[in-house]
Order: sequence, then structure tokens, then C-alpha cells
Amino acid sequence: MQSWHIQTSFNAVSDILSILPRVLIVLNLTLIASCKEPSNDCGSENGNWRALQSNVQNSKDSHPHSLIKGALLGSTFKSIEELKTVVQIEYNDEIPMVRVSHESDGIKVCSTLKPGVNEGDFRKARDGDLFDKLSLAIRSPFAAWNQDDLVRVFILARRKPNIFGESDVAFFNIAEANICNMDASNYGTASIRDLSEKGYINTINHITAQAIITTCFSEEMADYIADVHERFYHPELIRGDFTPDQVNDLDEGPLDNYIDMINNEWGQELGKALKSKHDINSSTVWTPSLLAAYLNSTQDYYSYAFNVDFEPFSEKDSIVVNYARKMARLMDDVSDLKGQIGSVKK
Repeated sequence: MQSWHIQTSFNAVSDILSILPRVLIVLNLTLIASCKEPSNDCGSENGNWRALQSNVQNSKDSHPHSLIKGALLGSTFKSIEELKTVVQIEYNDEIPMVRVSHESDGIKVCSTLKPGVNEGDFRKARDGDLFDKLSLAIRSPFAAWNQDDLVRVFILARRKPNIFGESDVAFFNIAEANICNMDASNYGTASIRDLSEKGYINTINHITAQAIITTCFSEEMADYIADVHERFYHPELIRGDFTPDQVNDLDEGPLDNYIDMINNEWGQELGKALKSKHDINSSTVWTPSLLAAYLNSTQDYYSYAFNVDFEPFSEKDSIVVNYARKMARLMDDVSDLKGQIGSVKK
């Protein structure tokens, strides 16, 4: 679902760049340096932070989630109150902004979300006049400057059979393959919810997607993609203004979304580590052998985080062969693919 905004981003940005000289985009980047996006200002103490809670448990304490090692499995939490024993959630009413942080094994990750451009702005620019397009270019120079990479990420995130055939693969398919690789002996200790889309699949989908985006592009790109989506679909996350129904909605409410925000950060950390481990750069050609090794490294992390075993991916697996072919193609010039994206319903 999160990748829907990438398609609207691409359509709007393509229109912008077809009208505005590139020098104007450069000028925007210079003049709006103070508004550089995305931002993950987890270390700043500016403004007054309002903590949602103060009962985060020490990792050595004996409590239900004391064995967590990084990635959060949403299906194991039964309420936002339970999540608050593991994750710190703070709101800055002056900016405004929410800061969600999680510490595990001495490593702290932090995700921030504040007002900014969202999917609605991209749709308005796509369907509007020159003023709407110029407004978006000024407010979001990051999108204008990175339009080709936005196209690449959008296609990586979604199945595009019109381009790659019926056997095309997307992030979600990889997450499903991870579950298929899980050793059957682990099924007996997993709950029905753990094995549902809101269990292992959702966590692995977020982490693997963010890892691949970070490895292939940048941590900034991964942050941008996540933030534009959340601002449009869940603006209440920024201030914490939730209705009782939202709080009680374990699948789409704040519990699910704050967990997603933290898992996105763990995915980015994993992506940076695997980029170094596998010596990946912008010139890397993605082969089935490399992709299998990369995905097996992600499974090593999931095995550590969840204490489960996985069968390894093989370079001969069809999902590996097809996705490696897709990645290799997208790391090349994508100008001829832009007109083939088409519209996609969320």
C-alpha cells in the first residue's frame, strides 16, 4: 500500500520537469536549504517535547517483550499501552512533530514525522495548473531532483506485469517467500495472528523494502517514501489526536503505524549494513547470485530477531531470478519506462 504514492509522485514531478528549466530546480535547492527534506532529527531537543509515556522497560527486565532484538512483530502487541513499554513516543506541539524511538542491543533507532508534502499534494500538482506544479517543486525539491529514482522505487515496490510479464515480483512477494522459507517447526510456536499479513509478513515487508531502498538509493529516499505516505493517510500520528476507534484498531490504528515507523528504521539500518557487507554501489549489477546472498542476509537478521529458522534462497529460485532481472533493468536508464507505469489503484 505504501508504494502507491510513488506513482502519483512520479506523474506530478514529470509534469513539473517538463515545464520548468532544470536551473530553477537547482535554484530551489539552494534557496530552500533550510527546508531540506527528509529530516530525521532524533537528536534535537528543540521545543517542548510531550512524552506520551514514561514506562519504557529496561531490556534486562522480565516483561513480555524483554527478548525483543530490533524488529518489532506487531501481532505480539495487544494495545498501544503495551507498545509504550517498548517504544518511546513523544510529541513536539511547537513544531509540530512526533518522535518514535526504540533501543535494542545498545542501538537506538528513531523515526520522526512532521507536516510536509503528502500524496494529496502530488495528486493536486498532477491534475492542476502550472501554479500547482510550481508550488510542489518549491515545497519538495527532493522529489523533483530525484524523479528517476522515485520511478525506480515505485516499480520495484509493485508488480508491473505490463513491463516484466506475469511472473513479475514486488516487495510483498519477497516477504511471502520469506514466510514460505520459514522452517515448519516454527509454525507450532506462532499464533494465528503471527502468521497473518499483520504478523511476520508485515514486519518483513517493511524491513526488507526499506533495506533494499536504502542499499540501492539512500536512507533519505527511504525516509521520504515512508513520510509522504504517512502524512496523507495518517496525519493524526503527528499530534497524537486519536479517536477511541482508531486506538482500538490494531490493524490500521496508531499501534500498527508506530510499529511500522520503527521497523522502517530497522530496515534502513539493515540496508546500510548489507550495502557494506555485499559491497554494493550505484554501479552494481544485480545478479541472481547477489540477490540470493542479499536476501539470505536479511533472513539471517530475521532469524536473530525472531528466533526462527529459514531455508536459504537459491540463485535458481524463480522469485530470485525474476526480481534480480527487474533490479538490473531498473538500475539502468528508466526514461523509456515512464510512460508504461500507468495508474494504479491503492
